[in-house]
Amino acid sequence: MQLIGSLDDDDDQDTGQGFDRKKKLFSKESKTILRSVRALLNAFGDDENPVPETVSLIEEMAVKYIMDTTMKASQIGRKGKVGVDELLYLVRNDKKKFSRVKELLLLHEELRKARKVFEESDY
Repeated sequence: MQLIGSLDDDDDQDTGQGFDRKKKLFSKESKTILRSVRALLNAFGDDENPVPETVSLIEEMAVKYIMDTTMKASQIGRKGKVGVDELLYLVRNDKKKFSRVKELLLLHEELRKARKVFEESDY
């Protein structure tokens, strides 16, 4: 299958560091990620207990996408710093992603304001 092969073709393999090494960075969160992937598959109509290989493949793809996006974002702005502006710049030409990021940022701001109201009312 071409998709699986493309996941193995990582730029870091030349240095002896493959995708498996990177995936270990997420090992603590791995169970949480796997649970989330299972829940998403179920929400989109898959079986309650999806095929483990499917869950693993989707997890690998998600981790690779996050790492690739983070690496690209770190090269855009200030070195070593990845912020909202860098991520917005990366998705600026993809209308779906850009609008989703903006929507999530607005929701984040609303939640922050709501928490602040509750914190102020405690005093």
